[in-house]
Amino acid sequence: MANTTAAAPAGAAPQEGTRRDFLFLATGAGLAVGAGAVAWPFVSSMAPDAATIAAGAPIEVDLTPITDGQIINVFWRGKLIFVRKLTGKEITDMKAVPLADLADRATFDSRVKSGHEQWLVVYGNCTHLGCVPIGHQGNYEGWACPCHGSQFDAVGRVRRGPAPINLPLPPYAFQSDTKLRIGEEGGKAAA
Repeated sequence: MANTTAAAPAGAAPQEGTRRDFLFLATGAGLAVGAGAVAWPFVSSMAPDAATIAAGAPIEVDLTPITDGQIINVFWRGKLIFVRKLTGKEITDMKAVPLADLADRATFDSRVKSGHEQWLVVYGNCTHLGCVPIGHQGNYEGWACPCHGSQFDAVGRVRRGPAPINLPLPPYAFQSDTKLRIGEEGGKAAA
């Protein structure tokens, strides 16, 4: 069999690429693009749904319109959260409560953030059976559960009734004196 490749004429520069090299590169590129197109739906299906991301995302609360003694309700992860601006009298009264008078002993300072003592942020469900207590009711300047009679003071400590523990504190942090971020504490999102 005879050699069919022609030698380059003497003194001519060698060819940079051949048709075969081009077809090899074009085929490889086409296969890479095709593999990416096939893999994309599988990889994207592993990402969480937008509703799932939104449900767990921290929320920001503007504290500017809240007046002394007012309680607002917000929802985070589908749970009711009470944000309450304590009055000067409530702060004084709550600091003076002896720990021996409490069913679930917690100091005033453990219920609020340092530097923001006038703000209370708690989950808004009774710790007995999950009812929603009514604000500014009961004998302790706080909340009263209409279903079973539990009573909480102004900083959410259980004072009477079948509720076994205080209203829980969600993770939260102050962004400024007028902005609160629920669902994030110390710069880290809640798990």
